[in-house]
Amino acid sequence: MYEGRSFGQRYSEYCEQQSRNKRRMRRAVLTAALVVGVAVLALILSDKVLPIEVWATPEKKAKEVVEIDLHEKVEEQPAQGPAVEEKEVLQEATPVVFIDAGHGGNDGGCFEGDIIEKNINLSIAGLVQDKLEKSGYEVVMSRSDDVYVAIEDRVKSANSTNADIYISIHQNFSDVKSVGGMEVWYDGTDAQRDSRRLALLVSQQTARSTGAVEREVRGDADFYVTGSTQMPACLIETGFLSNKEERARLVSQEYQEKLASGIVQGIEYYFHPKTMYLTFDDGPSEENTARVLDILKKRNIKATFFLVGENVEKYPEIARRIVAEGHTIGIHCYNHDYQNLYRSAESYVEDFEHARRVVYEVTGVEAVLFRFPGGSINSYNDKVYAEIIEEMTRQGYVYYDWNASIEDAVAGTEPTQLVANGVRTTLGRRKVILLAHDVVYSTGEILEDLLDSFPEYEMRPLSEEVEPIHFKDSVF
Repeated sequence: MYEGRSFGQRYSEYCEQQSRNKRRMRRAVLTAALVVGVAVLALILSDKVLPIEVWATPEKKAKEVVEIDLHEKVEEQPAQGPAVEEKEVLQEATPVVFIDAGHGGNDGGCFEGDIIEKNINLSIAGLVQDKLEKSGYEVVMSRSDDVYVAIEDRVKSANSTNADIYISIHQNFSDVKSVGGMEVWYDGTDAQRDSRRLALLVSQQTARSTGAVEREVRGDADFYVTGSTQMPACLIETGFLSNKEERARLVSQEYQEKLASGIVQGIEYYFHPKTMYLTFDDGPSEENTARVLDILKKRNIKATFFLVGENVEKYPEIARRIVAEGHTIGIHCYNHDYQNLYRSAESYVEDFEHARRVVYEVTGVEAVLFRFPGGSINSYNDKVYAEIIEEMTRQGYVYYDWNASIEDAVAGTEPTQLVANGVRTTLGRRKVILLAHDVVYSTGEILEDLLDSFPEYEMRPLSEEVEPIHFKDSVF
């Protein structure tokens, strides 16, 4: 038997509750309408308060809020909002180039007959200015006509305008009439400024543009304009007025255009370099790798080392030094036995895993990058390379071949030829992965000269984000 309230009782209570709810709703609506009506009436009757003054934030208050918000964004969220925008603006700021046309006015410089240095300097400087400005640079000139400007004033002007680089244009002279060619000078005693690279670029690119003899880039400049400027600076002697053949070229508009183009290209590479990934295979070696690392450290260059597991076991301290100094570690192999390595895809993977474990145990680096001994396609692996690539890619590893080489693994190559090999094989590419071997004695011998041969490149280490270069691709 059901002992609760009957259906009729519960239905009666429900109806009463609904009636109460309706009465409450009517009262709420009436109250709201009354409040709105009073507010509207007050606005209509008032002749002192305008609608815009009712809704607008007072000007003083708005200003204070904006200032507080900007401060909070910069201090508390430096990687977002206005802080990021400001950083991007700074990065994209237009470079300021100070061009100094040497001599001028009553200071004519050197001369031969009626050909005076100051006039050639000014003509070349004007062409450089025009080409730079057309390329989007800001140019400040020490002089734009035939006036005398003291060297102290030239330097003061460059420093006060916060120029990014300083280039002084001159002509040379010698009592030996057969002497010719181009020289570029910089202050090698100041390691804080990047004057050496600027000088190398101006010399390299001007020589390429003109075909002039590139005599020497000299770091023993004792000039006020290169030693007292706050920015990287160099002085170029574009030729010898004392040399009859060279003098004839220097006064011609066509040759001056070539000189200006070379100087401008050097400036362009200074601010917008190409990219080179310097890579070393087969190490580490106690003596040779250490010498390579010393040079890279002095130059503040980071490279990539593809290591051999056996050598890591022999020279663990050198392997750890490579990592400690910020270079990228990759796997080459454990044992450089091509016959066994490329016997099958399984034998390759087994060798790779052995090398990877050794590198991890010694350095703590979980290497993801690797390079095939002999390159990804060679006469030893032509039947298995595709299978190896498929399996290694499936496991998440990334391999890198190369598109330039100093060819230091070729027996009997003269050390001086290695630099020429590197320059020749780059072919002026925008992106270069250069192959070298840190276990080869000659490589350490010529590394300084090799690096000097590539001032137009910014040296970077490889990473997973760098798009690989593969032999299987027909065009690098």
